[in-house]
Amino acid sequence: MLQQTQVKTVIPYFKNFIQKFPSQKKLSEASEDQILAAWSGLGFYRRARNIFASKEIIKKEYGNKFPKKFNHIITLPGIGKSTAGAILSLAYLDPHPILDGNVKRVISRFLNKDLNVLTESQLWKLSSEMINRDDCFSYTQGIMDLGATICTPSKPSCNECPVNSHCLSAFKVSPIKKNKVASTKKVISMNLSLIQTKKSLLLAKNETESIWKNLWLPFKSVSLKNHVQDFQLISTQEIQHELTHRKLKINLNTYITSDELKIKTNLQYKWIKKDRIDEYGLPKPISKVISEL
Repeated sequence: MLQQTQVKTVIPYFKNFIQKFPSQKKLSEASEDQILAAWSGLGFYRRARNIFASKEIIKKEYGNKFPKKFNHIITLPGIGKSTAGAILSLAYLDPHPILDGNVKRVISRFLNKDLNVLTESQLWKLSSEMINRDDCFSYTQGIMDLGATICTPSKPSCNECPVNSHCLSAFKVSPIKKNKVASTKKVISMNLSLIQTKKSLLLAKNETESIWKNLWLPFKSVSLKNHVQDFQLISTQEIQHELTHRKLKINLNTYITSDELKIKTNLQYKWIKKDRIDEYGLPKPISKVISEL
């Protein structure tokens, strides 16, 4: 959850997720919809889909027990070399190097080496050499926290650093100045139709390789052109939604109908009861609209 997302944003989602799936067994029984529902609003939904894919592999190939070998862990979707090393060091007390952005910065400063000159392989070698093999848990957690809270990019707090007496760059680090480059986000327009009865909503599963894959969305308006006469238009609104690299412009028409009609489509769709909508994964802007109905 912390990949590309701030701690303060993650905390309520993490607590909710752990409450719903408190054990490996409970998670192994969850559907992809249930996992995506617990993730709804957090963004970067590939991470949730990776959790589902990984737990399925663990269930089928490892007897529903999380693997303990590096070469097994690294094959799980969404887990790279650094994450695998962190899992082994923190969960199994098996020393392995890690190398996220914070760790790279701490290592280069501690050894007074130019991070822009060091290659990835050199950084991995240094990370491996620096591991405290007698207490890999404290070392691994410590170096991540050090980079996140004290040895920060722009204003390192050397006076608060517990290793400043050994650091070759202590009190000599110049704040890193980043040139702000104005970037124009690509605008994606979407025309959607949200159909509802008094007690249910018509949603389709997005099975395309695009944003919001496997989440439940209102139908694209063009897909319902043969059914528009069956529905009564009650509102039209434009929704602006910012993603990391894109901006969404959603034109949403909301309709009401008396019956849960059968729709002519190849899409996987459902009439979902309004009081059960939180059991399905929805994008944040759609979830917000539905909550206000």
